[in-house]
Formats: sequence, C-alpha cells, structure tokens
Amino acid sequence: MLRLTPERALARASRRFLAERVDRCSKCGSTFLGHEPAFVHCHYCGRMARIKNASLLAQELFELRSGMRLAS
Repeated sequence: MLRLTPERALARASRRFLAERVDRCSKCGSTFLGHEPAFVHCHYCGRMARIKNASLLAQELFELRSGMRLAS
C-alpha cells in the first residue's frame, strides 16, 4: 500500500514545475512554444508545464485579456 503523505505530494509536485522559462519543450524538444505568465505551452506535442513561483493572478489576467476566459 502506497501512502501519499503531504511531504511526498509536495516532492512530486515540485518535479513537475519548471524552474524558469525554457526555449525547448522538455517532452519533445520542439522550439514551437507559447510563453504565458505562469505556463509554457508546446504547440507541437501539447504539453503544458507550470513555471515555478509564477503568479497565477498574472496568468488569470492574461487569460481574461486574451479572450481565453470570460469574466464572471
């Protein structure tokens, strides 16, 4: 039985985040990336990676202003 402790969850989540913006996709190596305030999106394979310590408020404002989301 695998027990998911808060320490394990945080350690696992920290491996998923990018330390900074990158020029290549970590999954496929493509340079066809879209940079958002809190995410890097690969337009070739579709992978989205979260940037560590990036503001989710800035991401939300970006999405609202670009029309990705409707204001509620």
